[in-house]
Amino acid sequence: MKKNALLFVASAGLLYACTRVPITGRSQLNLIPESTMQSMALQEYRTFLSQNKSVSPAGSKDAEMVQRVGRRISAAVTAYMAQNNLSKEVENYQWEFNLVNDKQVNAWCMPGGKVVVYTGLLPVTQNETALACVMGHEIAHAIARHGNERMSQGLVAQGIQVAGAVALNRNPQAQNIFMQAFNIGGPLGLMAYGRQNELEADHLGVIFMAMAGYNPQEAIPFWSRMAANSGGGKPPELLSTHPSDERRIAQLQKLMPEAMQYYKPQR
Repeated sequence: MKKNALLFVASAGLLYACTRVPITGRSQLNLIPESTMQSMALQEYRTFLSQNKSVSPAGSKDAEMVQRVGRRISAAVTAYMAQNNLSKEVENYQWEFNLVNDKQVNAWCMPGGKVVVYTGLLPVTQNETALACVMGHEIAHAIARHGNERMSQGLVAQGIQVAGAVALNRNPQAQNIFMQAFNIGGPLGLMAYGRQNELEADHLGVIFMAMAGYNPQEAIPFWSRMAANSGGGKPPELLSTHPSDERRIAQLQKLMPEAMQYYKPQR
């Protein structure tokens, strides 16, 4: 029975495997309708906010900065998608940007544009441009539909059928896979995305931050600070789902000429 389910899911996946990631052009497996992903994301997002304290931008320079960076990057994303005839991919995005009072060094973006930054991240970012690097990176994960990709892989592995109007958000197994795919609450750099997803989000992220008027060159010292913040506790790259700090920084250096072509400082 499970073998038949796996075959069913694999066959269904062929219908979605032709989707491509913006900018990189990589083809990916997205079994789940984006509307379903956004519905599940909204449910988890609301639950998260009900259990965690958001910092109001009224009277908080940090919270206002998070919202300012979010507005600029989301506008850049919208512009990029329009320029490349991809506006439909983000037409249902309802952007929200929250600063949450938590000491974790973390940030994330859910499908549909729900973004959370933790106060514990700000001592590492140190400035608005570095914050734009992180938010651009996290938003890039959503735009590239990496969560859908990771969840699709999990559904295939567990033989869970995906077809049309199947209510995945009512399926406990699917909900568990969703939470594993996004790993809300985990430390930045230890989320459930793989090495390829992380490097791809770096690529898209520096383009988006550059289009938003933030100098993408700040990404290199920021990720260097993140490496130092890890305290050397990461496993070797081959034993990790994430790129090594050295590989990430080396790729960012190679990406700088491309990213700088998009950079126009705001006055």
